[in-house]
Amino acid sequence: MTAVLDVLLDIFRQPAIIVALISLVGLAVQRKHFSDVLKGTVRTLVGFLVLAAGAGVIVGSLSFFGDMFQYAFNVQGVVPNNEAIVGQVLLDYGSAAALIFFFGMIVNIALAATTRFKFIYLSGHVAFYMAAMIAVIFGVAGFEPWAVVLWGSLAQGLYMTLSPAIVQPFMRKVTGTDDVALGHTGGAGIALSGLVATLTRGKGTSKSTEEIVVPKGLGFLRDTTVIVAVSMAIIYLIVGAFAGAAYIENELSGGQNFIVFLLMQAATFSAGVFIILAGVRVVLAEIIPAFKGISDRLVKDAKPALDVPVTFTFAPNAVLIGFISSFVGGIVGMVAMIFMGTAVIVPGVIAHFMTGAASGVIGNAAGGRRGAILGAFSNGIAITFLPLLLLPVLGEIGFANSTFSDADYGVVGLFFGWLSVGGGQVAVIAGIILSIAATFVVTFAMRGRDARKAAAQAEESTSNESVDA
Repeated sequence: MTAVLDVLLDIFRQPAIIVALISLVGLAVQRKHFSDVLKGTVRTLVGFLVLAAGAGVIVGSLSFFGDMFQYAFNVQGVVPNNEAIVGQVLLDYGSAAALIFFFGMIVNIALAATTRFKFIYLSGHVAFYMAAMIAVIFGVAGFEPWAVVLWGSLAQGLYMTLSPAIVQPFMRKVTGTDDVALGHTGGAGIALSGLVATLTRGKGTSKSTEEIVVPKGLGFLRDTTVIVAVSMAIIYLIVGAFAGAAYIENELSGGQNFIVFLLMQAATFSAGVFIILAGVRVVLAEIIPAFKGISDRLVKDAKPALDVPVTFTFAPNAVLIGFISSFVGGIVGMVAMIFMGTAVIVPGVIAHFMTGAASGVIGNAAGGRRGAILGAFSNGIAITFLPLLLLPVLGEIGFANSTFSDADYGVVGLFFGWLSVGGGQVAVIAGIILSIAATFVVTFAMRGRDARKAAAQAEESTSNESVDA
């Protein structure tokens, strides 16, 4: 039994396998030919692996940049990095985290089938990280191991259902449809960027980042791959100048000339973006048609909630603008913490790229260029101060030199952490039950509103037909 459970957990920790299985089920319930099912499943699996490979290339490039940035500006503090903190968490909470993740997916499907919020969360890797944090929060609250899994799974499933719903109004503006959702632990910060972009939007039609006029002599910058490489080369060279050639050549490049090394890292970053965009196109082309089968047979009108790169193809210029703006927000927050005398949250470059880029795309859709800049900047501020506020509720894990990076960890962690501090386990359980109850209350209220609206429209149509007669 344990061996079977281990195999299942290994499968469900792999987002590529999850997405491929969803594609297989979706195509199968539509009774597609075996060849179509096989082709769609394999293409989805490979497309997601391509996407993941691109993300890996970017992470490798940005890790050098993060080390160089800390050395250049002599900044020491807590580094938000999900992989690093989860590695520490799993030493003590590994089994609980895995079980919360597994049963949380079942709760997500059940809530999607029975409530208004028809989102199936498919970003397995970040969902697993969220499960790890929930295990810590509930463990620190003093729950017994079985209770950590029980209540943690309900909290996880609730989060996986509602997080995409918060971002969806802005995703519709990005994609122009309601076919795909965003499933990522940066959802709260990304939704904040859309709200800020909406509030700061100027009068009239806001110019898009994709309408930036490039002089003929700089026409090569219309190519996304080129503009990303050139922009990142400038950023790498500036930070590299502060870090110094000796540090780069002795500590990072293995003796390679520091200018050549920095230029190659900028090009590598651009290559990673190119790979991600290619993978996203393949996944979207396969998963959305396949998902129709699930929505028709299993969960009516279900929407796949996918990782942040799903937004990148809709506004490539906004991806870069969002990353830079979010990173600037992180630097501003870091400087503020130095003057405040608190723990210092060092800007996590990977988090700022992933969530900042998506914030730029969302902000651009909601408020044009200004929205892309201000929206992503607000995300940068959020993912700097939320990790700071989260530290006290993580117990001994909060004293580590790393922490969770994205906005949702702060929102979910603080919600349950403060409930625990204020009212103990009873408050945490009450918070989960009331949240689930509120989800169903909203569902019933919205269904009633839709029914009344449909009845009114039918009555108006009947009245008009009578007048015409």
